[in-house]
Parts: sequence; structure tokens; C-alpha cells
Amino acid sequence: MRETLIDPCCDACWHGPAEFCNDLLRCLASGPCCHDSASCAQERQRRRQALRRDVVERPTIFVGTGTCGLGAGAARTLEAIQAWLLEHDRRADVVEVGCIGMCSVEPLVEVQLPGRTRVCFQHVTERTVPGLLEKALAGEMPAESVLGQHRHERLQPWSGVPYLDEHPFFAPQTRWVLANCGIIDPSDLDEYLAWGGYRALAKVLADMTPAEVCRAVELSGLRGRGGGGFPTGRKWSIANGRPGPQKYLVCNADEGDPGAFMDRAVIEGDPHRLLEGMAIAAYAIGASKAYVYIRAEYPLAIRRLVHAIGEAKTRGLLGERILGTDFHLEIVIKQGAGAFVCGEETALLHSIEGRRGMPRPRPPFPAQAGLFGKPTVINNVETLANVPAILDHGPEWFASVGTAGSKGTKVFALSGKITRTGLVEVAMGTTLREIVFDIGGGIPDGKAYKAVQIGGPSGGCIPLQHLDIQIDYESLKTVGAMMGSGGLVVMDEATCMVDVAKFFMDFIQRESCGKCIPCREGTRRMLEILQAITRARRNESGFDALQRFQGVMALEQLAEVIKDTSLCGLGQSAPNPVLSTLRYFRDEYEAHIYDRKCPARACSELLTYSIDVERCVGCGLCLKACPAQAILGTPKSPHYIVAEKCISCGSCVTVCRPKAVRVE
Repeated sequence: MRETLIDPCCDACWHGPAEFCNDLLRCLASGPCCHDSASCAQERQRRRQALRRDVVERPTIFVGTGTCGLGAGAARTLEAIQAWLLEHDRRADVVEVGCIGMCSVEPLVEVQLPGRTRVCFQHVTERTVPGLLEKALAGEMPAESVLGQHRHERLQPWSGVPYLDEHPFFAPQTRWVLANCGIIDPSDLDEYLAWGGYRALAKVLADMTPAEVCRAVELSGLRGRGGGGFPTGRKWSIANGRPGPQKYLVCNADEGDPGAFMDRAVIEGDPHRLLEGMAIAAYAIGASKAYVYIRAEYPLAIRRLVHAIGEAKTRGLLGERILGTDFHLEIVIKQGAGAFVCGEETALLHSIEGRRGMPRPRPPFPAQAGLFGKPTVINNVETLANVPAILDHGPEWFASVGTAGSKGTKVFALSGKITRTGLVEVAMGTTLREIVFDIGGGIPDGKAYKAVQIGGPSGGCIPLQHLDIQIDYESLKTVGAMMGSGGLVVMDEATCMVDVAKFFMDFIQRESCGKCIPCREGTRRMLEILQAITRARRNESGFDALQRFQGVMALEQLAEVIKDTSLCGLGQSAPNPVLSTLRYFRDEYEAHIYDRKCPARACSELLTYSIDVERCVGCGLCLKACPAQAILGTPKSPHYIVAEKCISCGSCVTVCRPKAVRVE
């Protein structure tokens, strides 16, 4: 039978086949527990080292099988590893782990040999598995695929292999929430326990009152990581002070921002961290029932969360009389249908109740009257995942990192036109330049940086002149942006900012619940104006040109009206992409409006195509590819494009070998 950390560790601790000793709380909270503390501590340390893989008896292979890894082919890599081991009759443990964060080099495989440090390899496909395993299991590190080795004070390092924590992607990071992601097996509770898991919950239940927990979280300076940035401890205190036998805790895992995948990665890689944070939060506010509202498009995260809840219940860490105390907590998973508006907390509550996800006016706030009319606290995944470490290390530890008004760390999903995409966690106050150029590796293909979209569809675009801004709640507001949940999309010089605004406005308009007129109709009008700005003259008729210009004149005023009169936070922040791009890229708008030109050459309708007669060899490929029959010419003679018939599809550019087609 497999050993565990919270099995009775000496005969005197055991009272029956399904019962732990009365000092189990202290076992988890501080180590040696009861009757024979010396032998207990020694045995517990031995088990912890085995579960943390400080000591391995045979080679251990770790495969990153988070969603990003699976998308890159990790499932086939895993099958190839298992097949190779079987074919060569080699004994090795194969462990599936979550995402370590560096998605751009997936699939990732790590190998640990007895007595040696763990080494991470990048871009390991099913074709490269045999060569990698032959060398790695023989003690040779193939330099071409090595990403780095983990640092370990008691294991022998590999000569000539760089340390992973010195890699430009990882070196500037402060990994607190992501500490276990990609390291532990997310399906094994004992591995989480070996890394200090549920120690904070045990301390809280043994030594702290709910009010003291609320106060500790408030002193830490933790603010909501879902976008609003409201002080978490204060929100808990409000709910804790409300009377009534029934209260609820809700975890918002409805990650709807385009380009955001922070919550998904945390749940896939370290689900027990979220469950422990939820248990502490529920104890602090007096809740006996909690919900995880998660989008159904996250099947792997849901599967691992369901498994983790089952494990925790079996071991007395969830359910009735948690760790032998009078505290009870039931956690229910509620799958959302992917509506962006359900990320708004009151719409989310309506969805859990079985109603249509539509926001309602506040007050009353959910902490006063929320789910089923009862006091309810809503926190997102990252907020709750910070809680165990705060209660374990103390509020001063958490508050020691960050800025005056924004403490701790923030997880960002780094995507777009960036060399190293992935999940990063940095201390509050880190500059945007450090994230984009130091961690992300800058813009690929030698192109110039243009802007970063931060905070999702309701956020704003930060241009080059503000690249050195510190990432915190207050600083971002000064440049017309917001923290949001943590999506960070990088754009290069080939990106049209008018097109970006149109994309996000289209997204917001489609995701509007339609309850209030400013959001429902106002965002539609804004989208129509942006569509008119990017429309060519040939596609206009009647009074279209006049209406286009009238819309342009009213664009900013319309945006301000929507901000001032919409019902919920989604509608109030809906115009932000337009306002921020207008603020910093007005010249691009003017080029679209007055010259009907797209400086970035991204708006297809505004592009004009012509053929350079000096380059054209008359091969006829463009003539054959043109769907509008807008190209004329004879073989071996220069061709030309009839502008009136051209639909700006770009097919001619794609097929032209001598690069004779010019786009302006």
C-alpha cells in the first residue's frame, strides 16, 4: 500500500482503520505530533522527502499535460514515452504534471535520475522521444533540447546545464501562486501535502477565529485579482459580520477574457491550493457551502478539480467535521456555458441559481445579500490561491512584496506578438517593459513594439511611451487601462489599432446580456461606426459617407455616455478599448477617416493593390488566383489590376513569386 503523509505514522497514533489521532491538526500544522515525537518527526520527514522526490529510487519522467501542453502534442509524447519504456524494458516512473508556464516551448518533459537534479527538456515530440530517453537515461544531457535544470541543495547538479531559475523567462518572476504548477502531480493529494499543503488550513482551524483570519488577510493587503481590486479581507469581514445561519462562498473561474488562461492553468496544475484557499475563506466568513463557477470549455480543469475534491473529502479535509473540528464545507462545481457577462458577479450568481445570467443593480452587494438572498463572498481563482501562503507565512510576508497600494504578486497570461508566450507571475510594481522584453523576449521577427492590451476587452492599450509603467492597480488607471484578470496581449507595428478596437467592440457587443439600453444599443452603434471607418468607398452608397462622418464626430461622446449610464461593470468599461486607442493612436484613426488608408496595412478594404511592371514576369499565377477576375494581361508580359473590380482579398500577393504585387 502506498505511504501517505497523514496516515498514522506510529502505532500509538492509530485508533482504528478509519480514524486519525486527535492531534492530527497539530501533525499538519507543525510536524511531529504526539506520543513519540522523535520517531514521528523522522518518519514524517522520510515520507515527505519521497513525495517531494528529494530522493527517487528509479528514473522519473515528468510530462507537462496541461491544456497548453496537450495542444502542442503532449498526449502523443506521453504515449511515445510509455511505448519506449515498454519496448526497452526500462523501469521508470512517469508522472503527469501541469503547465510550468513557458507555453512557447511545449511539449515539455523533465527527467530525474536517482541522486541527480531534475532536468527540463523543450519541444519534445513523439519523434524526438527515443533519442532523448536513450541519452537522458544513460546520464547524457542532449544540449540541443535542454531548457534547464532545477536547483536542489541535496542533489548533484548536472555539469554544463544551466539552472532553470536563471533562464530569462523565469529569473525575474516571483512564483507564489504558480509555485507547484508543473512541479507536483495535480492528481496526488500527498504530493501537495509534502510541499506544505493544508498546513495553513490546519493552523487556522486550530488557532484562529474567523475574525482573526479576516483581519490577517486584510493586513496582508491582498486585493481581488479578478479585475476590481477590492480589498479581500474587507470583503470577508463584511460577510463575516452579517447574521444568519447560511452563507455562501463562490469561486469565479469563469475566465472569459480573450487571451487569458491563468485560472485554468492554476486549477490544472495545483487544484488543492484552490480548495485549501476556499476552505479558509469559507471558515472566515462562516460559510458551509461553496461553489466553483467554471466554464464548461475547461474539461481538464474540471476533471482535476472533481478528483481533488474527492481526495480531500476522503481524507477529512473537506466535508463534515473537517480535521476533527466543527467546521463543515461542501464544494459544488457549477459549469457555465461560456457567457462573458457571467464573469460579472451578480450575473454569475443568477446563473448558479438557474436563472439567465444578467447583472442586477447594487446595492445590496453580494456580501450583504447574494446567492439565494444570503450573504455571499465571490473571489476569483488567483485571489483564493494566494490565501494559504498568506496564512502560513503571515500577512507581513505577503505585504513585503509589491507597491504601497498593491501587495504581493500578479499572474499574467502573456500572448500575442511575443517571443516567449506563457504564464508569468511577477511582483506588483514590475514594469511592463520587464514583462515584455526581459521575460517575454521581446517582439519576434525584428518588428517594433506598438502596444499591450491589458485587462481584457474592458481594459486598455498601453503604448510605447508608457512601457516603463509599473504594474499595479493605481498606475494602470492613470494611462486609461486596468489590471483586469491578467490577460496581456502584445501587439507589434503590423497591428492596426482601429482594427483592435473593432475586434474588442464586436466581442463586447455580442457578449452583452442586453438588459440595459446603453450597453446593448450603445456598443452596437460604436461597432457600426468602427466598421464604417474601415470600409472602402467602393462599398458605400447613398448617404453612407455622410453618416460615416457623423458617427465619427459622435464616437467619443457615445463612449462616455455608455460609461456613465450602463448597469454593470461590463457595460461601464465596454468603451475602454476605443477610448484608449483614440487617446494614444489618434493619428491612425485620422488616416482611416480622412485618407481611407490603414497605416498598418491590416484593414483589407482600405488596401490598394498594384503590379510593379519592372518585377512582373507575366507568369499568370495572379490572374488565375484572382476570384474577382480583376487582373488582366498576356503571358510573359506585365499584368495589371483593375482597381474598380479588386476586392482586396490578397490572393495575388500570396501566389506572386517575384513579389511584383504592391500593397498600399
